Amino acid sequence: MEVWPGTSHLLGATYDGAGTNFSLFAEAATKVELCLFDDDDRETRVVLPEVSGYCWHGYLPEVQPGQRYGFRVHGPYDPAKGHRCNPHKLLLDPYAKAIDGTVRWCDAVYGYAPGQPDGPLDTTDSAPHVPRSIVINPFFDWGDDRHPRTSFHETVIYEVHVRGFTISHPEIPPKLRGTYAGLSHPAAVEHLLSLGVTAVELMPVHQFVHDQALVDRGLRNYWGYNSIGFFAPHDDYASPGPIGRQVQEFKRLVRVLHEAGIEVILDVVYNHTGEGNESGPTLSFRGIDNRAYYRLDPQDNRRYVDYTGCGNSLDMRNPHSMQLVMHSLRYWITEMRVDGFRFDLAAALARELHAVDRLSTFFQIIQQDPIISQAKLIAEPWDVGEGGYQVGNFPPQWSEWNGKYRDTVRDFWRGEERTLGEFANRFTGSSDLYANTGRRPYASVNFVTAHDGFTLHDLVTYHQKRNEANGEDNRDGESFNRSWNCGAEGATDDPSINELRSKQARNFLATLFLSQGVPMLLAGDEMGRTQQGNNNAYCQDNEISWMSWPDRDRALLRFVRELVAFRHAHPLLQRRRFFQGKSIRGTNGKDIAWFKPDGDEMTEHDWQVSFARALAIFLDGDGIDSRDDRGHVIKDDSLFLVFNGHHEPKGFVLPAVVGAGPWILAFDTASGVLADERPTREPGDTMIVAGRSVVVLVRPRRDSRSSWVPANGHHRRRM
Repeated sequence: MEVWPGTSHLLGATYDGAGTNFSLFAEAATKVELCLFDDDDRETRVVLPEVSGYCWHGYLPEVQPGQRYGFRVHGPYDPAKGHRCNPHKLLLDPYAKAIDGTVRWCDAVYGYAPGQPDGPLDTTDSAPHVPRSIVINPFFDWGDDRHPRTSFHETVIYEVHVRGFTISHPEIPPKLRGTYAGLSHPAAVEHLLSLGVTAVELMPVHQFVHDQALVDRGLRNYWGYNSIGFFAPHDDYASPGPIGRQVQEFKRLVRVLHEAGIEVILDVVYNHTGEGNESGPTLSFRGIDNRAYYRLDPQDNRRYVDYTGCGNSLDMRNPHSMQLVMHSLRYWITEMRVDGFRFDLAAALARELHAVDRLSTFFQIIQQDPIISQAKLIAEPWDVGEGGYQVGNFPPQWSEWNGKYRDTVRDFWRGEERTLGEFANRFTGSSDLYANTGRRPYASVNFVTAHDGFTLHDLVTYHQKRNEANGEDNRDGESFNRSWNCGAEGATDDPSINELRSKQARNFLATLFLSQGVPMLLAGDEMGRTQQGNNNAYCQDNEISWMSWPDRDRALLRFVRELVAFRHAHPLLQRRRFFQGKSIRGTNGKDIAWFKPDGDEMTEHDWQVSFARALAIFLDGDGIDSRDDRGHVIKDDSLFLVFNGHHEPKGFVLPAVVGAGPWILAFDTASGVLADERPTREPGDTMIVAGRSVVVLVRPRRDSRSSWVPANGHHRRRM
């Protein structure tokens, strides 16, 4: 087969319309073979003829899209020195744009002799048992596609699993369920639009592997946090079609969502790979250049430094590993047109020597990159290493999953003492975490539930986790349920208990969407999705994890739609700046004020009362202190929010200091969404607020141009 020198800088397989250039970084290699597979899986090996800057490269004019390929890397095999090259193992291209197939677990996929991770290399050919990289056609008709570029302070995130979201949807054709095409189906898009979410945060779609330990137990890696291809959309999420179809199908998904005004954020896992520790398989990085890609124990190069709990850590100190991650991010923005990223265990990416460093190379490169720096960047601000909990410590252009928000809100609603002050901080955007570094309220991505843990339904239903189906004797997952429920465990036919649970779920949702910051809703929480008490369903690719559309709670769904619409209608709930607690232009002289049930403002002493679990909050619509994109001053209705965390009803006096009425009752979590009749209240009135519930009152703007109108149905967000 004819092979030309090609070029080194086009890493991976690059089709130019005539042929394909191949380039692989492998500093440790002495020879690299490109392995091509035909439709009958017969292998042809071609030695890459050139090496430039440790990149082995060649151009093959006959290779077209759809070609399956891999690499065999010749070089040292010396685990004690960190080298694990083994040409008997077929390796995936780290820059592969598509991957086909899965790992068939057997001794052949391991680089070492059976049972001897530190022993001699294994000479069994792994090719019959491992996936293939695919040459793709990069061309796609994007039409007039544009990034929605929703302002971060107006963003509402929906965390969703591509497969689980549509796998049981009755209005989506069976062959499209559980796929990228299923998620772009009109029935799926209409649900997103009816909710009012502005962005979907897709759980990992980078190609990943199903761990042997799971496969041996008859399970699968459902969540996908085990990447093996940082450029390739996971092939199992593509509908039936030609090889490499997942690339075109993912692009169509992005285009359709953009047309609907919805952004696409990817949950990306660059901190480790699916090859695990020294006992793991040799599938790609390990066999290409183990010392370059992985962080090895400086005292024993046979072992891996593990900040992730998954066996290895990508070595972000190495320029080629860093280059791989940056190229991947740029590719997903420029070629796949995604709008942002949520970085799994992001603290692990910021470790230079050992400690997490806000000035690390990773952050510096992203900050100066003209493409990546413009995307939405969200950190999961912790890892499992020492000093890994870094909430509030990421650089200014980053937002963060705010774990303190989650814990505080759960504590408040389960009746934990001394939570009012902490609750106030979290509710107003966590200025104590972000303001001192020049960040804004939208630095805080607020959530009560996420994929990792109980669903909202289960949070208010179960005292204990029920993870037996995971095959780990119920030892996995968070053991402590930081929630409140009414005493009964699990499903019950008692209507009073079920209503208490429903009210508590509404409390969590109301708190989330009334808080400053960026709300993130876990897919299915709007419909009462249950995992039957499993709070670590990472391996449950079945009804435990999937959305159950026929069983959806329609009343809860309507409540969430109204709640999100209410948030979109009120710029006051989407502030660009933190509250000051001082005079702006408001009726009472403050942009925010806090009140006790008797109508008096909170004092310093009141915040310290251990048993205090109720407060009211006045938000001044004339005191937003913000302007729109055209420079116009933004005004809004004023809001009066009452949070009763006590189990018994409480009387709340509507203070005279908040200005003249009437105040309109928008909603009450004790009863759910109200219809046309919305009672009014006057200053001085006493409202009886049910135990553990939220009440929201609205005072329309003085110019009568209220941004919110009480009406039946749900409101669409303003585009």
